[in-house]
Amino acid sequence: MNKLSESLYSIAITLWVGALWVIGGIAAPTLFYRLADRTLAGSVAGAMFALVAWTGMTCAAYLLLFLVVRRGLGVFKSGVFWLALAMLALTLAGHFGIGPILAQLRADALPRQIMESTLRDRFAAWHGVSSGLYLIESLLGLWLVLWQDRGKSFR
Repeated sequence: MNKLSESLYSIAITLWVGALWVIGGIAAPTLFYRLADRTLAGSVAGAMFALVAWTGMTCAAYLLLFLVVRRGLGVFKSGVFWLALAMLALTLAGHFGIGPILAQLRADALPRQIMESTLRDRFAAWHGVSSGLYLIESLLGLWLVLWQDRGKSFR
């Protein structure tokens, strides 16, 4: 069982950070580049970012639980623990904090598209904040991959 839980630890980091980079760096930009309908591109990208957020929350829950069980109170001295916790906080802020604000701005703009409405500047500002937090989370994820306890015993 130890080997399985350690393997799941590595898989969780890989899945979470990989999803962050692939969706944020490849899939979403490709949607906006290839699709003429920016509203459709935004809708699909939003769905993908929501999936990445839920993936991150699930992976973070496993990583944090794994580290707490393995290290006990010593977990608070672990950089990997604090990185995963910071990434989780950014995920929660983006998904449950900024996401609803962006959705409300889109709804308030109806029947117009958000980028054709008077709410465009507010949407752009909040979108910029969201993008910045996502970039920070992605960079922390890269740090997490590099800093994870490779080859060390988890006991």
